[in-house]
Amino acid sequence: MRMKRLLVLVMVCSLLCPETRAQQAPSTYCNPINIDYGYTPIPNFSEWGRHRATADPVIVNYKGDFYLFSTNQWGYWWSSDMNDWHFVSRKFLKPWHKVYDELCAPAVCVMGDTMLVFGSTYSKNFPIWMSTDPKGNQWKEAVDSFEIGGWDPDIFLDDDGRLYMYNGSSNRYPLYGVELDRKTLQPMGTRKEMYLLEDWRYGWQRFGEYSDNTFLDPFIEGAWMTKHKGKYYLQYGAPGTEFSGYADGVVVGDHPLGPFTPQPDPVSYKPGGFARGAGHGSTFQDNNQQWWHVSTIAISVKNNFERRLGIWPTGFDDDGVMWCNTAFGDYPHYLPYSSKAAAAGAGQPKSQSTNQPTSQPNRQPNPQPGGFTGWMLLNFNKPVAVSSTLGSYCPNYAVDESIKTYWSAASANKGEWIQTDLGKLSTVRAIQINYADQDVSFPKEIDTVFLGKTIGLFHQYRLYHSTDGKKWNLLVDKSLNKKDVPHEYIELQAPVRTRYIRLENMHMPAGKFAISGLRVFGRGEGSLPDTVKSFFVLRTEKDKRSAWIKWQPVDNAYAYNIYYGTAPGKLYNCIMVHNANEYYFKGMDITLPYYFRIESVNENGVSEKAQLVKVD
Repeated sequence: MRMKRLLVLVMVCSLLCPETRAQQAPSTYCNPINIDYGYTPIPNFSEWGRHRATADPVIVNYKGDFYLFSTNQWGYWWSSDMNDWHFVSRKFLKPWHKVYDELCAPAVCVMGDTMLVFGSTYSKNFPIWMSTDPKGNQWKEAVDSFEIGGWDPDIFLDDDGRLYMYNGSSNRYPLYGVELDRKTLQPMGTRKEMYLLEDWRYGWQRFGEYSDNTFLDPFIEGAWMTKHKGKYYLQYGAPGTEFSGYADGVVVGDHPLGPFTPQPDPVSYKPGGFARGAGHGSTFQDNNQQWWHVSTIAISVKNNFERRLGIWPTGFDDDGVMWCNTAFGDYPHYLPYSSKAAAAGAGQPKSQSTNQPTSQPNRQPNPQPGGFTGWMLLNFNKPVAVSSTLGSYCPNYAVDESIKTYWSAASANKGEWIQTDLGKLSTVRAIQINYADQDVSFPKEIDTVFLGKTIGLFHQYRLYHSTDGKKWNLLVDKSLNKKDVPHEYIELQAPVRTRYIRLENMHMPAGKFAISGLRVFGRGEGSLPDTVKSFFVLRTEKDKRSAWIKWQPVDNAYAYNIYYGTAPGKLYNCIMVHNANEYYFKGMDITLPYYFRIESVNENGVSEKAQLVKVD
């Protein structure tokens, strides 16, 4: 009897404890993905302070698990569900290589039961590594010295057993491809030119934050090959990793070494919203053959190469057009194997009509893998209160939907807090805590010029909620957390109806308590935003790559989604715009007509899309 009472007590405590509820398996995720990003090893930036960074991601599915490799992390991650990532510490180095060359922009390939890994290098002495137990960190050299080297490489195994390598990172030279000997992994013949940017034709390929080729010519980099239904899709990053418009384009061919025909618009593209940029990535499948794309998100505040990672649902329509859905791409989306997605019968290949990206959260979106939950941002530019403020790092920077700006407390002390007011009672379903790096330093014994991965860091915090701003209830308790969670995402197991959310610091891994985004998701209890009126697109006669888009403001909207494409049923790309009723778009193919639609967004959902607009 005593044992039964004890079990009942444990069950009751587990139900009542907020931390236990928050730690149950989530059904959703939110970009940027929440992994323990290492601190940058890039030299000569110490005056800006230490900061986290990685980029150039590759995810492969190996024996049913996902393995994630990215630039300069002194290791890699694995996950069984694409949500809970486990870091494996390893340096893929030989003694004579510089630390900041550690596995930059890696190539990863699965050949049967073997995983191959090769890092970017111009040296002839860099090895190709192999493993049949990457989870156990067991590696050996498959090739001691890969004689031709290659920067931003990709190794592709065709289904006929032939092996190829692609590489290139330049604003002068194209991507290259070459066949490799399957046994020796050495090149067979010389490299061939695959594709060089055509920014004179495709506006999105122009360099710079404003796509104007300021300072430099555009860069092509980050090759990745995907085969689908007999077609070869060679993906590439352009025009520069520092910018919101950083994207992955694709050229399509009937042979792994071409010739290729470009798709006019980028595949992976996210120039607006909280986390911008979606370039230099890779495409992979989960265990249900659902396609996904992982790519690089730009921050570029501490230096040009301050970056994060995002994962987006992707696929191919019935005409063989490759697409990637980044609409609401930094809002909660369903994970591959969530119970809700499984219950909806998702995870199976879909026809174009259902696979085409869409966003109608007010219409109860189907909870399919990668599908948008319909949980809206509840606190954009809403009132904020804080315990203290450091200099000009203002409180409202934590709710302005820009990952580049952040609020910082005056210290990292336990008890520093930030509070956001939703304005009215709303149903809260998830919260994302995006930490920023302010005055980060480490003990001298580990704080070297080429600081890389630092093991053992962790965040601790508590989240409270209140309906009136006076009486507070504990919502999530992570005061005992021992994980490094720079982009913490908490899906509440049960929604809570509330108005105020308060984040209280308990422990920072390094630096002051600083937040670039305290983002609260759920559904408001008001009306949907009105449909946009007077939406027009003026294509520039002098340069048909560009257009001025303008519309009448909607009083009850905080943002707008602009969808566009080269056919009415293929509006695959989306631009989210805040605090404006105009947008200067410079991403078109100079030779093709374009189609545009717009919808307004608020905390209650989205409007009907405005009438389709065509420009020649």
